[in-house]
Amino acid sequence: MNRNSFLKRGILSAAALTSLPALASSGRKEPNKPSSLDPKVVRNDEGKKVNVIGDQQTFKLTSKDTDGQFTLIEETNPPGMMIPPHVHTNEDEVFKVLEGELEITVGEKTTILQAGDLAFAPRNIPHSWKVVGDKDCKTILSIFPAGLEVMFEELGGLPPGPPDFANVSEICSKYGITFLA
Repeated sequence: MNRNSFLKRGILSAAALTSLPALASSGRKEPNKPSSLDPKVVRNDEGKKVNVIGDQQTFKLTSKDTDGQFTLIEETNPPGMMIPPHVHTNEDEVFKVLEGELEITVGEKTTILQAGDLAFAPRNIPHSWKVVGDKDCKTILSIFPAGLEVMFEELGGLPPGPPDFANVSEICSKYGITFLA
């Protein structure tokens, strides 16, 4: 390699290295700014418990806790509990199984998740789930961005007994969720 080529490469490499910090921080919110959020510890038996048409949920972190960034819900349900195919237009969801087995369909793919497995259900992609096997399934549901817990609370306030599906669909549609036939 001649001297000019060596110098050009050296200068270009140095310029690239000096721009890395700017590239690394692009798209992030002021990385050196202190958080305005309060730290929070939620113990195993803590959180707001809501029965959402049979789906037993415990809100661990809500929009208020995360400044709208995400919601974290623990679900513990018996075999046979299921949510039919539906689509979210505003949220992405992550399901992580802690105990038991969860059959989940996202788009065209159906699989059974076991302890430690997770599935990502992006917005605008149909998905559904059902607890399978012979024991309860404990799942952590993460929702991005936060706020869907408001809908879950509204559904949890419906009268006991078999749900009025038209009413459930109407409530869900206010939050950008549509059930599929």
